[in-house]
Amino acid sequence: MRNLIISAALVAASLFGVTAQAAEAPAAPYVELANPVPVAEPGKIEVVELFWYGCPHCYAFEPVINPWVEKLPKDVNFVRIPAMFGGPWDAHGQMFLTLEAMGVEHKVHNAVFNAIQKEHKKLTDKNDMADFLATQGVDKDKFLATFDSFAIKGQIVKARELAKKYEITGVPTMIVNGKYRFDIGSAGGAEQALQLADQLVAKERAATKAAAN
Repeated sequence: MRNLIISAALVAASLFGVTAQAAEAPAAPYVELANPVPVAEPGKIEVVELFWYGCPHCYAFEPVINPWVEKLPKDVNFVRIPAMFGGPWDAHGQMFLTLEAMGVEHKVHNAVFNAIQKEHKKLTDKNDMADFLATQGVDKDKFLATFDSFAIKGQIVKARELAKKYEITGVPTMIVNGKYRFDIGSAGGAEQALQLADQLVAKERAATKAAAN
């Protein structure tokens, strides 16, 4: 009887230890979306950054993420999407989408960020945007016409729908291949966020190859 009691105690202790270890296991640095979102370019692994020009964390992320983007392999498609939560978020998001539609966003992206973050320009009025962008070589009249166009209104709807599907609550947030969501905080830092993105890209690449075989 004594041996049975001791055995039972050891089993209980063992089970308690397993339960305690499971409870202490670190959470994954990313969230896998229950409903994956289709990517913009089928056949490529997509990495999305949701951002806002008025976000100081997004601004601080710029010098880290930009060199990384420039070195991405050909099978990876990087996409920036403006988060639009109302007020200045919407104004800045519409400005970004307008510049992107005009094909000049990549030329003035840093200048816009600097104007808002360093020079403390609000750039929430379309005429103020146009005046500033004119100093950066952007055609003022073309910008204003594009800003209010039907095409941009459609892009705004699309950006808002994607943010909802990604279930984002803040920025900067990254999404890999429409499946995995994480931010700088959950990843442990800016560099760690990009390392995590690389790992998830590799995971998706391996899964694609396995499915093809």
